[in-house]
Amino acid sequence: MKKNSFIIQLLIFTVLLGLIYLGLKQFLPENYLSPVLPFLLPFFFSATAIFYNYLVKSSEKKFTSFVNRFMLTTFIKLMLFMAVLLIYVFTHKDDAVPFILSFFILYVLYTVFEVVALLKFSKTEKK
Repeated sequence: MKKNSFIIQLLIFTVLLGLIYLGLKQFLPENYLSPVLPFLLPFFFSATAIFYNYLVKSSEKKFTSFVNRFMLTTFIKLMLFMAVLLIYVFTHKDDAVPFILSFFILYVLYTVFEVVALLKFSKTEKK
């Protein structure tokens, strides 16, 4: 998958998640969704785009280099996300549970999206 098509698909994915959020906001009680959830979407969009582009660039080198960089970026991303999560939870204790649930769901969804895109990219690179 080329970088431009990845960004377009990532943007569509993010817009769909935003629409799902708007739908859920209409039906769920107010305290079930974190008020910062709309701001998490651009955060995850940006992080996913940056890390994906870095990994695609690193795949141009040796495969072992790609594996090492994949592990390193996964660790860095996990630490960055954990820091954001902890800082928000400690500064906004009243919104901790909805924020953690929203953050975790978005983390899983964007991670799956990125891994699937990397797998598609690696298959097209082999050809």
